[in-house]
Amino acid sequence: MRILIVEDDLEAAEAMARGLTEVGHECARGADGEEGLAAARAGEFDVMIVDRMMPRMNGVQLVETLRREGDRTPVLFLSALGEVGDRVDGLQAGADDYLVKPYAFAELIARIEALARRRDTGSVQTLLKVGELEMDLIARTVHRQGKEIDLQPREFQLLEFMMRHAGQSVTRTMLLEKVWHYHFDPQTNVIDVHISRLRSKIDKGFDRPMLQTVRGAGYRLDA
Repeated sequence: MRILIVEDDLEAAEAMARGLTEVGHECARGADGEEGLAAARAGEFDVMIVDRMMPRMNGVQLVETLRREGDRTPVLFLSALGEVGDRVDGLQAGADDYLVKPYAFAELIARIEALARRRDTGSVQTLLKVGELEMDLIARTVHRQGKEIDLQPREFQLLEFMMRHAGQSVTRTMLLEKVWHYHFDPQTNVIDVHISRLRSKIDKGFDRPMLQTVRGAGYRLDA
């Protein structure tokens, strides 16, 4: 899962990110409410972990702002404020769960996974759109500027993953695990070959390229 951590305590945020990364999650961070808001607006996340008391914009204000803007990403509040009224205020602001500090890391993981499952069963996204590129997951079709693009099954899977992570640098390891289901690097150029084929299909004949190579990092699909 891709998780946004909004926490002004640097040491606590680093420890949390390290633990979540060790169990296989990808983490981004915001050091206060305003940074968290900017990160949430700029990226797509499966779950947000938000500290309640922060400078510049507190957690309640952050979640209220995102909900007004239509962002329905599941939010878990972390707070030292554990009274019933505090928890109610957080949930009424739009949070989906509330965990009081100090907490057991195993419980944090369990709550995050429960929020992600709830989101997955609550809605099924069947149409992906990145700029002028559209993918219909039911019809298994891809169009750019209304022109249909014929993709092989693996190319379709690769593009679907890139579209779900549009604007983000996607590493070879991520592609191997999520598209090819390898949990090791088989030392093959299969990714480079498929990226090259996909690029020729979605970019050739159009004004500007969407599929970018990020030197030393991987690839990125830009709108």
